Amino acid sequence: MGYHVHATDGDIGKIDEASDDAGSSRIVVDTGPWIFGRKVILPAGTIQRVDDDEEKVYVDLTKDQIKNSPEWDPDTTGDDDEYRGRLDTYYGDLYR
Repeated sequence: MGYHVHATDGDIGKIDEASDDAGSSRIVVDTGPWIFGRKVILPAGTIQRVDDDEEKVYVDLTKDQIKNSPEWDPDTTGDDDEYRGRLDTYYGDLYR
């Protein structure tokens, strides 16, 4: 947590939370002032590499892809099938 997140076209924020649960590994990114403090959830599969020396995580998404992603909702991220379905649809469509 606290690492900066770098999209393919620039920095987008910092990791606010991470999960390594089997089948649903993800990071929650606080975009700060970039998109008005919005938090987004990125599946672990979007991570290209982690640079521990620079405390940076590089993801294979653009800023616009991240900006348009479903907003993180701490009240529905757990076992909410509808929310998980929106995430699966959004990220699944990007990788087809």
